[in-house]
Formats: sequence, structure tokens, C-alpha cells
Amino acid sequence: QVQLVESGGGLVQPGGSLRLSCAASGTISSIDAMGWFRQAPGKQRELVASITSSGSTNYAASVKGRFTISRDNAKNTVYLQMNSLKPEDTAVYYCNVRLAVIGRPNFWGQGTQVTVSS
Repeated sequence: QVQLVESGGGLVQPGGSLRLSCAASGTISSIDAMGWFRQAPGKQRELVASITSSGSTNYAASVKGRFTISRDNAKNTVYLQMNSLKPEDTAVYYCNVRLAVIGRPNFWGQGTQVTVSS
């Protein structure tokens, strides 16, 4: 019942910036948390950043100080501002939403490609 659509990915040079957006639609009463994950070819999916309903954030050590996650509750949208991008940031980035209902179900977006290369 919940659909997530990511946007903002693309090709950027090392040191550049991108801003990813994820808009949630469907049957949404309340959101427990939202986050961004990424997966490079042949590698496991990893948590990049998350934000809880209270506004608390956490980041992977590799992106601390460079990435910022934020939410717009009125728009059911989560953002990931990525600065000082490195080639190792290249991956497909996936949006995730966990609802504040029984079972705390998770929903995933289709992914958006981020490529950091000169």
C-alpha cells in the first residue's frame, strides 16, 4: 500500500554534491523512521543514514560529516544531502520507510543510481 519514489541520482565528479529525495505515497498514518541504504554491484546493502520519528539521526561512519538526512513530515518525504562525494559512494541508493503500526512494516523504493567519477 506504500510506494516510495526516489529521485536526484546521477553522475557527479569527486568532491561534488547531490541531493536525493524520496516521496512516500499510499496508506500512511504515521512513520516510525526513514532511511537511506545503498548497494554496490556484488556487495551487501548497507545503511547510509536514518532518521527516527523524534528526529534523531544516525550515519554510517564512512559518510559522517559529508551526508545529511532530513524529513518533511507534511510531504512524507525524506532527503539525503550528499557533499564531498567520493568514488566509493558509487552505488544504487534505496529509500526505506518503517511505519508506526503493528509489526512496524518496512517499504522500499526502486533505487536511484549515484555514480561518482571524473
